Amino acid sequence: MRVLGVNALFHDPSAALVVDGHVLAAAEEERFTRRKHGKRPVPFAAWELPEQSMRWCLDVGGLAPEDLDAVAYSFDPALAKPADEMGLPDPWDWLRRRYAERAPQFIATALPGLDPATVRFVPHEVAHAASAALASPYRTCSVMSLDGRGERSSYLAGRYTDGRLEVLASQELPHSLGLVYESLTEHLGFLRSSDEYKVMALASYGTPRFLPELRELLHTTPDGGFVAEAPDWSRWTEPARPGTLQEPGGSGGLPPGQADLAASVQVRLEELLVDLATGLYEQTGDSTLTMAGGTALNCVANSRLWRETPFEHVWVQPAAGDSGTALGAALQLTAEAGVRTVPMASAALGRSWSDDELAEALRTARVPFTTPADLPEQVAGVLADDGMVAWFDGRSEFGPRALGQRSLLANPGPRSNTERLNVVKGREQFRPVAPMVLLEDAADIFSGGPIPSPYMLFVHEVAPAWRDRIPATVHVDGTARVQTVDDTQPRLQAMLRAFRTRTGLPVVVNTSLNTAGRPMVDSPRHALELFGSAPVDLLVLGPHLVRRADLFASPRPSGGAA
Repeated sequence: MRVLGVNALFHDPSAALVVDGHVLAAAEEERFTRRKHGKRPVPFAAWELPEQSMRWCLDVGGLAPEDLDAVAYSFDPALAKPADEMGLPDPWDWLRRRYAERAPQFIATALPGLDPATVRFVPHEVAHAASAALASPYRTCSVMSLDGRGERSSYLAGRYTDGRLEVLASQELPHSLGLVYESLTEHLGFLRSSDEYKVMALASYGTPRFLPELRELLHTTPDGGFVAEAPDWSRWTEPARPGTLQEPGGSGGLPPGQADLAASVQVRLEELLVDLATGLYEQTGDSTLTMAGGTALNCVANSRLWRETPFEHVWVQPAAGDSGTALGAALQLTAEAGVRTVPMASAALGRSWSDDELAEALRTARVPFTTPADLPEQVAGVLADDGMVAWFDGRSEFGPRALGQRSLLANPGPRSNTERLNVVKGREQFRPVAPMVLLEDAADIFSGGPIPSPYMLFVHEVAPAWRDRIPATVHVDGTARVQTVDDTQPRLQAMLRAFRTRTGLPVVVNTSLNTAGRPMVDSPRHALELFGSAPVDLLVLGPHLVRRADLFASPRPSGGAA
């Protein structure tokens, strides 16, 4: 059973390949085109397909288009209604639906040899749900999908049992927790359907003083759904000018109260998710909740679900946004065909290069490098001396989190490294950076969230005794968004252990290997471009090291020497 999953209609276009239930490849189109999020989620861009990621997935599987048993498209236009009937102010939405209806022909044009009849539509929320439940390690589990919108709904709650989905609740548009949060993002001067994570970070600086009014406007309903339409945010604060926010509290022309509004909406979102999940548990009694949809990328809410609901386990799809629906759609069709799906073991599902290919890329660029036997120790030494390291190793991550394949690393000890990294990346200074920690030490430092936490999808409390030891990773509210590292990433684990030996700290700062407005680095060329333009001290390309001092000191490349 060979299924290519495709997400294309809204944003974060992507492709995934599932063969006999195994996930072989998954990647966002942005990693190939270098356009952040691939495209904007407007009807006029709905025709654009993830052509490069589709072809790459087929190459990974050694398949031609005609070899596919199915192409799973993560939107079913037959379920959609006109935007005005759904209460959505989108007069061009009909064009989006028209493009979806013709997706089989578009995909067959992009993949010559493919029979358009091979393309099958998978409902958007079902694709989200499948990306969580069918990719998780749990055969029986509850599932929640929450995002901005699908065909006609924004929420699905249900249960998967041996690959079969039972839908227990849903919410029709225009009510949408995702659209409420998107609307707030725009009101605060950020880019809608892109910068919602900035609102989550900003919320930690505020006081939820508007919460009583929001509880009246946003609430659950007896049928398992909710009432949630974006209010006029101006009743609480004036809209911010796009691009003005640099610091919370009013600098850069930001009107007062913005952080308080962000805090109020964030807390209300958390409360509603806890209510919805608790209600779902009362129906299923399952020990595990799996989650996907853009709202499931809200790490603060995820940890509150883990702490306050009866579920013992909460598992979130690392590509929880729309990119993950390519994977979910492929898994759903696989399961419907009676093929048992295999849990994804890692988010490292993207492109990779062999050690020899990486060395050849460095030689072609005439960049001096070494291939030391003690690479982890040398990297740890640079970090201990407060150097900054670009780490490129293995297959790239599927989803928005840098997880040690395409990461920018720094020493967590100097408090100034938060500001330093934000300057290098061109980010707002109120935004935190995250800790990468050895799994064996994580429980001594972090609490209030699940451990292991390999996908950086939960927020943890930092133990008071550690806050002054790793201050660069601690947010203003005393929390950190944690990634645990174990022996599935041996080179990274060895580096962390070497850093611990040198400093006593089993933690390094980990943020994504990119600069503002650009996708994460994905290829050796992208890595060299960033290294050449940013003040990074060391570049790791698999087993190879490039030192900034060597790069600018020698006109001749060397290569491969230990």
